Amino acid sequence: MVSLKQSSKNYVVLKPRKGGIIDLFWLLLTSNIEKSKFVDCPAGNEEADFKRRWLIFLSIVVQKILNYVKKPLAWYGAALEMWLNLLSENGNSLGLLFNLFKGKIVIPDRNSARFKSNTAFMDNRVQLDKNLVYGDNRYCAAFSIMAAKLAYENAAFVEATVKDHWKMEFLGFYNYWNEYQKMATTQAFMLRDRRSNNVDLTVVSFRGTEMFDADAWSTDFDISWYELPNVGKVHGGFMKALGLQKKQGWPKEIVETSSRPQVAYYSIREKLRKIIRENEKAKFILTGHSLGGALAAIFPVILAYHGETELLHRLEGVYTFGQPRVGDQKLAEFMEKQMSLHNVKFSRYVYGNDMVPRLPYDDETFMFKHFGTCIYYDRFYKGKIVKEEPNKNYFSLKWFVPKIMNSAMEMVRSFTIHQMYGPEYDEGWFLLLFRTIGLALPGVSAHLPQDYVNSTRVGSLETLLTDASKSRPPQLININ
Repeated sequence: MVSLKQSSKNYVVLKPRKGGIIDLFWLLLTSNIEKSKFVDCPAGNEEADFKRRWLIFLSIVVQKILNYVKKPLAWYGAALEMWLNLLSENGNSLGLLFNLFKGKIVIPDRNSARFKSNTAFMDNRVQLDKNLVYGDNRYCAAFSIMAAKLAYENAAFVEATVKDHWKMEFLGFYNYWNEYQKMATTQAFMLRDRRSNNVDLTVVSFRGTEMFDADAWSTDFDISWYELPNVGKVHGGFMKALGLQKKQGWPKEIVETSSRPQVAYYSIREKLRKIIRENEKAKFILTGHSLGGALAAIFPVILAYHGETELLHRLEGVYTFGQPRVGDQKLAEFMEKQMSLHNVKFSRYVYGNDMVPRLPYDDETFMFKHFGTCIYYDRFYKGKIVKEEPNKNYFSLKWFVPKIMNSAMEMVRSFTIHQMYGPEYDEGWFLLLFRTIGLALPGVSAHLPQDYVNSTRVGSLETLLTDASKSRPPQLININ
């Protein structure tokens, strides 16, 4: 078996749990990163560019800090989640006090279909947009963001929503193994819509970065990369989460046994193979928010790398929301050709000043690039298709004041949005708290699923430019 490292001359893998303080600063002082305890790369690999070494240094420091605060952060997130559910189950603060007085407090069960994540408390909508049906221009995007948001919930909540509210088939909720972090860090669920004789659509939804999950944030900040032969350089942290195999890379097949933990790519690919064998008209879409969007974007990359032509033909579309960059220009060009060849629509949604789609940097140091069609929405939910979102690298002094002003206007909008669009768009105190954080850190609150759901429901597109993912000429599409 030829490993990915053997087949590729280029890779840089960060190992943040190795080495100490002296090794960390030695990394900044020497260009010979091959000898660093924190870096695994080909023999003789040197990095003369100090700026790149500095970014590697920062990535390792951030991952070390995240590993250090992992347990208290998880505890705080779990405590906050439990408190919010405790209030919800007992009818609010007064209800909780009343039940306490009676000795009848309702204790939430974390594994029940009633238990909500912190994300759900910011946006508690579970119903799909009833104004849309399969075949409408906005259907797949509006459906996908709801599936991407739902992926943040527990298995019972997801199953109940799919079966009881959406009236679709629930195929399963999965916790997938990450061989590099030695734990199950990747979550996904699958559903199948066969409500109509003309429709057989499977949705694969990957969970994004949870607010208090240090392991997921470590994946985001891990700037390791591998170069897939004839494909391009791919973000290593995301590939590890999807199922990159130690000492093997991406073998076309692996042997799955009951004693071996399942990994995302190979498990989901096998499930999709079975589905398309059952029905020659069956199709599937991939979706995710944040980290989940990155996994949805890389999944077809590996399909193409393995020559999975039939699956790519059945891939109706990829819909990502707040997705970070996942590779370099060569990868982008490779995927543009693959999407055109297999007629796959790749729609990458970006709302306002969301910082995540603007990371890692697209500059001469990082050279990360997006691919697919970028659909950008502003705070008025006016959308347009653009080559790249405004302020593509986020941390720019030029955009600092406009971002603060935009966050302030989003806060004002929070108090009136229910009057414009209806009670289901009302924003509660928990979301308002995060809007407040956005005043200090613009781009944080803009990353939440709430505004992406709103964009796909009430948003409008002013102009449509060339759909780069299909190399088609400009078209006019009614998005209202």
